[in-house]
Amino acid sequence: MEKNYNDINIQDGSEEDLDLIGENHMATSKETPIRKDAFNLTDKEKIEKIERLYTEIMTTLGLDLNDDSLRGTPKRVAKMFVNELFNGINPETAPKPSTFTNKYGYTEMLVEKNITVYSTCEHHFLPIVGKAHVAYFSNGKVIGLSKMNRIVDHYARRPQVQERMTMQIVKHLQEVLDTEDVACIIDAKHLCVNARGIRDIQSSTVTAEYGGKFKEKSVRKEFLDFINLELGKENL
Repeated sequence: MEKNYNDINIQDGSEEDLDLIGENHMATSKETPIRKDAFNLTDKEKIEKIERLYTEIMTTLGLDLNDDSLRGTPKRVAKMFVNELFNGINPETAPKPSTFTNKYGYTEMLVEKNITVYSTCEHHFLPIVGKAHVAYFSNGKVIGLSKMNRIVDHYARRPQVQERMTMQIVKHLQEVLDTEDVACIIDAKHLCVNARGIRDIQSSTVTAEYGGKFKEKSVRKEFLDFINLELGKENL
């Protein structure tokens, strides 16, 4: 009998169970799973520890770290993990965008499309690369356009599942703008699919989160028309 996700006990799951979660791109929580002691070490201490551990990984693989090309790799990887790829784990790095009063009275949908997404799949620690499209209706507040990019980038800089990332972006913007009328669509390629396993380089994953007005079919269609303007003259 084929086992499905609902049959799995996450805490006591076998290696086969855990593989099932990873291979089927499943998330176990809406929030990023972060330990209570996640910030007991300083960034410097984390880099030093990861450098030691990554040295052991490379040595175990049989690589000669005396080689000039490889000697600095453990430290480079450690710095990349802490300072770049995963610095969104720390809530202190979250953007704190200012909002402004909508003095010009703009009441239509505002869309920021084709925001670059570089993230990391939490199941295999391989890249997720794609585009995010974010939209909202002002409830009296507006936000600087670049700040929307920064919010997307913050949640991308974590080990992620695309569904969770999409929801986190919407939730953050809803809180900042004080409105439910926010939506986000992400279209991305996952190298855990493209570069390993099935090795399908053509497929991509699309996720969407709609709040408030965006739950209405006509409003969703307008949003989709906006982000697909380049697809045909009928949309011009």
